[in-house]
Amino acid sequence: MLNNLVLVLNCGSSSLKFSILDPKNSKKYLFGLVDRLYLSNSYIIWFENKIKKKILIGDYISHIKSLKFIIKIIINNKNNLISKIKYIGHRVVHGGEKFIKPIIINDIVIKEIKKNSIFAPLHNPINLLGIDAAIKYFPKLRKNNVAVFDTSFYHNIPEFAYLYAIPYKFYKKYRIRRYGAHGISHYYISKRTSKILNIKLNNLNVITCHLGGGSSISAIRNGICVDTSMGLTPLEGLVMGTRSGDIDPSIIFFMHNILGKDINEIQKILINQSGILGLTNGITSDFRDIEKTYYSNIESYRAVNVFCYRLSKYISAYTSTLNGKLDAIIFTGGIGENSALVRELTLSKLKLIGVEINNILNYQKHSQDYFFINKNNTIPILVISTDEELVIAKETKKLFL
Repeated sequence: MLNNLVLVLNCGSSSLKFSILDPKNSKKYLFGLVDRLYLSNSYIIWFENKIKKKILIGDYISHIKSLKFIIKIIINNKNNLISKIKYIGHRVVHGGEKFIKPIIINDIVIKEIKKNSIFAPLHNPINLLGIDAAIKYFPKLRKNNVAVFDTSFYHNIPEFAYLYAIPYKFYKKYRIRRYGAHGISHYYISKRTSKILNIKLNNLNVITCHLGGGSSISAIRNGICVDTSMGLTPLEGLVMGTRSGDIDPSIIFFMHNILGKDINEIQKILINQSGILGLTNGITSDFRDIEKTYYSNIESYRAVNVFCYRLSKYISAYTSTLNGKLDAIIFTGGIGENSALVRELTLSKLKLIGVEINNILNYQKHSQDYFFINKNNTIPILVISTDEELVIAKETKKLFL
């Protein structure tokens, strides 16, 4: 019997996921995603009672148009479901230091999310689009919207890991520090790994790699995150679709002082024109495109190699945070789950720390939601399908119990 279902809207920088599910039994009655936002051949793929549907919705489709299509065309036509939706959960990337747990959305919360957009300019404004759409199209559920924050997972990171080596007053007065992102996914993956390996969460030491249009890596010791690659904003860390990840800050000074670029132009370059897009000379920001031509195209070859090299450095560095015990390395996200090439190129650089990939397993097609790709009797390497929507739904419902 359908009852008290949760609609989840997960508005990411390059995709938009949606789901209607029962958090009590984890059953999904409807779920899907909009892919290739702001690219050619944008499409929606969704499942209704395990029946797959797909529709091309045009080129360079925006989040606003996608949300309207999902709610008005897909969801509102499901009369058996629409009346059962009692709550709406939203992924919000940046909660700052104020929001360290999920919260029911009201005008004050919306104002704070907007305020924190300075720390997540590619994400919080998009997250707010989902909130605005939910309020507009489901006015009766206005008080049943919940924000679940990516940054919440990182609030226990030790001071020595979240502070930057700049004058301490900038943290005390302006809260400039490492906050992280993708926390909902890293949290789910850590709990899922605990069950798969049969290791209690409070004894689990893992390195989780969420790789997609945005990419991040986290070190989790005894079930608690102790470090993560994204920083004050989701710009720091790994190479991403359009974001540079780590750079020498002096590059900004060079662009300004020598090249004459103003700060707004530099911000646009680092957030919207760098990463995979920049390394391919503006050809694409979609990893699926460059993976196909890795061996035949110099731009693709360059971009993939930089991406994997940066990732391998982070993995090896994060082993130092785990007190001598590494239970597993996990890959998730669109790239992490689907790119055997990335996993091979990255893990082949980590033999010194005892990592051995089994490429037969790595390149095999797998139907289950997780699989191992390590050689026997070596450090477990897992590929796990993440489920941010399930976490969001459970956390949303919990606030109304």
